[in-house]
Amino acid sequence: MALASTIKVVLGSIAFGFFWVLAVFPAVPFLPIGRTAGALLGAMLMVVFRVISPDEAYEAIDLHILGLLFGTMVVSVYLERADMFKYLGKLLTWKSRGGKDLLFRVCLVSAISSALFTNDTCCVVLTEFILKIARQNNLPPQPFLLALASSSNIGSAATPIGNPQNLVIAVQSKISFEKFLFGIFPSMLLGVLVNAAILLCYFWKVLSIERDQEVEAEAGDLVVENEVNSHRFSPATMSYASSINSQDFSSVIDAMTPSSLVNAEPLRTIAIVDGLGLGNVGISQRREEISSARRYIRTTSRSRTSHAGEANSLPNSEARDPPNENWKRSLWKICVYLVTIGMLVALLLGLNMSWTAVTAALALVVLDFKDARPCLEKVSYSLLIFFCGMFIAVDGFNKTGIPSTLWEAVERYSRIDSIGGIALLSVVILVLSNVASNVPTVLLLGSRVAASAASISASEEARAWLILAWVSTVAGNLSLLGSAANLIVCEQARRAQFYSYNLSFWSHLKFGVPSTIIVTAIGLPLIRSY
Repeated sequence: MALASTIKVVLGSIAFGFFWVLAVFPAVPFLPIGRTAGALLGAMLMVVFRVISPDEAYEAIDLHILGLLFGTMVVSVYLERADMFKYLGKLLTWKSRGGKDLLFRVCLVSAISSALFTNDTCCVVLTEFILKIARQNNLPPQPFLLALASSSNIGSAATPIGNPQNLVIAVQSKISFEKFLFGIFPSMLLGVLVNAAILLCYFWKVLSIERDQEVEAEAGDLVVENEVNSHRFSPATMSYASSINSQDFSSVIDAMTPSSLVNAEPLRTIAIVDGLGLGNVGISQRREEISSARRYIRTTSRSRTSHAGEANSLPNSEARDPPNENWKRSLWKICVYLVTIGMLVALLLGLNMSWTAVTAALALVVLDFKDARPCLEKVSYSLLIFFCGMFIAVDGFNKTGIPSTLWEAVERYSRIDSIGGIALLSVVILVLSNVASNVPTVLLLGSRVAASAASISASEEARAWLILAWVSTVAGNLSLLGSAANLIVCEQARRAQFYSYNLSFWSHLKFGVPSTIIVTAIGLPLIRSY
């Protein structure tokens, strides 16, 4: 495809530039509107500048991907209601031998879950939960957030439903779920283990440092099992809003019940102080803040004791659930797990992935036999809108002819029938995935890479698709922009109510560069087409 007219190239590049800048820096001083609005702005400019028509913009939105994301998010909400976190918490903390052991478990659990329920959904569900585990065990959050984001990306490479770009590849290449899995699984398994080893080496000293005895004594029993078992995740957003601030302190206290104040006092107190940005002050000052918060909590708790007494004085028939509620809930939980397993079996049998996920989600809604609004409100609609804007922005940029022109310049040097060609192709995919994100990269390069490999053989064409899936997915670990899953972990960690943590661009980059290069390189020789 030749370059479009000069005015179209310039205006299309400007529109795509707005999308790119706001995706990387959602709070830029001149336009702090966030990632979702930034994606919509880039899409709107593509239409206003007449790079694409309104009809072409609507056609650019991939409903298959949106349906898969929506379906898996709803399924994840119901799995959470079916006590998935209770069992997951026991799995992560059962006979744990310290920070290193916990880090390795996070890598394995996030990799497996992302392969089954997409990396974006995995990060939506697990980020705040892993923050709680780290805080409750007095461990630094950074290693575990990096473990979650990087392992989720690597694990998601193994299946067509693991991430959005894999779904694009599966739809365009018509590679079955089974062949996709067997083609990449060996690379994924080795990649997860190597990535975990790199994390352990990188944070070995941090995870080996003895806890400060004075601070630990103030914390008391920091591991509160009920906090882990009763965790409820919040929907992901693509915003850049920070977590709880000082003005929210009173409303948070008022929203807490007396029983929760009593049972989780040490944890809540320290979490509130950390959430207010007091975690870096001196130990003596921290003690004063903790004491003040505790006194306030106790005062509030006493004022509500009379109400709690009235509730406790109710007859047993009113204070307890009906006897048959337990077996009804157990039966419902079994149904949730069976529907989820059925969804996975249907995917292995080659049924339409998007409709399978949506069907499973609606089956769970019907089985719940309640108003579905509370569950549907946990779906990250802002993330779905972000993808809509991204599809339009990328399609408009494609129509400028710039991607095709650049590909033609390197195509003859990046054929996959030679080691040098695979290496160059991998570098191109790595760079583009971190400049334009991995889904746009697949949209930009997919058909071109496949056409080049098809001239060699049909098996090489399938292998080219799998290489594109592997490299574009692992490339997401290089920087925060490389994958939407990274952005979700960053945003979810920043907005966590009591356990907020800011995972910066540079802290991610320092680990991401060596991990991405090593994991990508060791996985490429293991990729096979069947």
